[in-house]
Amino acid sequence: MGIMSKILGGGGNRSVDDYVELDLDDFAEAAGGAGITVHIAEIGDKSDIIPIKDAVYDGDFVIADITRHSTSDRTVEYIIDELRQVAQEVDGDIVQKGDDQIILAPTGVSISRQKLE
Repeated sequence: MGIMSKILGGGGNRSVDDYVELDLDDFAEAAGGAGITVHIAEIGDKSDIIPIKDAVYDGDFVIADITRHSTSDRTVEYIIDELRQVAQEVDGDIVQKGDDQIILAPTGVSISRQKLE
């Protein structure tokens, strides 16, 4: 299973061991040190959205795990509304993937709603 499949793949519990560290020093140097970082976050309560908002305001990409909440939970509604507002403010994008992940993109980045085939 590829790294993106692990990051964006099906539900279930994940740990740090599920992610593979890749040596991308050569790539970063060739890309001129492009400034976007992809952050992985876990949202347990409302206070967890503060660093997510900060990351997106700083121009970074966030994949947030919301498995601690059901999609009918009012906390999730609040969280999604707050993050949707951030995406609008920075002219970014936000999408919910299934019941367990929210993907938030920074300024000028859009998230396709179509799966690659």
